[in-house]
Amino acid sequence: MNKLHRATVAVLACAAAWAAGAEPAIVYDMGGKFDKSFNEAAFRGMERWKKEAGKNYLEFEIANESQREQAIRRMAERGASPIIGVGFSQASSIEKVAKDFPKLQFAIVDMVVNQPNVQSVVFKEQEGSFLVGLMAAMASKTGKVGFVGGMDIPLIRKFQCGYEQGVKYANPKAEVHANMTGTTGAAWSDPGRGGELAKAQFAKGADVVFAAAGGTGIGVYQAAKDAGKLAIGVDSNQNHLQPGTMLTSMLKRVDTAVYNVAMGSTKPGLTVLGLKQGGVDVALDEYNAKLVTADMKAKVEAAKAEIIAGKIKVADYMADNACKF
Repeated sequence: MNKLHRATVAVLACAAAWAAGAEPAIVYDMGGKFDKSFNEAAFRGMERWKKEAGKNYLEFEIANESQREQAIRRMAERGASPIIGVGFSQASSIEKVAKDFPKLQFAIVDMVVNQPNVQSVVFKEQEGSFLVGLMAAMASKTGKVGFVGGMDIPLIRKFQCGYEQGVKYANPKAEVHANMTGTTGAAWSDPGRGGELAKAQFAKGADVVFAAAGGTGIGVYQAAKDAGKLAIGVDSNQNHLQPGTMLTSMLKRVDTAVYNVAMGSTKPGLTVLGLKQGGVDVALDEYNAKLVTADMKAKVEAAKAEIIAGKIKVADYMADNACKF
């Protein structure tokens, strides 16, 4: 069998594994399946698939970092396909296991793994963050806003960078106070620390805080409610968590991405989801209707259209060497 023939057989085998309706699997990352944010969005995507497909799926919640590869490998040994790793931290594990199981399909959210049987899904978080930054600056009465990130990694700096650009777009004189929760996976599930950081920013004059910190954000929203300030949620629509306090949420459609992968409607390779592709957006609903003015809404829609058209170019911290922190 020549190389071309072998390659063709491998591709057909991968396609067959997906088309045969193998049981999909998902491995959630630190913070828990019900973090009301990133992981929970992925869970909703799988539940949507389950409802429409009428089938079950395998799942596992990571309790410590050493479990990632073991969980993914066990899914593969059971013949699950596609196997979806939620979060950038799953990259090395997905890469290793995908090499060992070339006939199965894999996917990872928030990181790129260059393997012929891996679908990599990443987002233009800076675009959605720009929009909520614009809203924060318009809603602020002090001209000072805040940002609380989770784990201090380039991906979260990407949120911060986009947010600051949006703030400055609306108010060039505005101040942004920013803090990261920590440097380990525990930073995604520390609402107490999130609350402390938010209170410190309020003490400096900030009256709107954007939390891009997974479950840690719950503490930020509570602190904002207690202080009579505003907060901005992330990933999932979190407006309902503290009605009257949540200015909006930066939607990152992890649910749609996971659903599409489970449905087999995407192929191995790289998928990039921004405003144009419906991958990011801002949440407008009955919970924040009284907080979002007509002028704010109009400016958000105008900025969204200009970003999609390429008239506003939002710098990407991870690609454009932008935003010096």
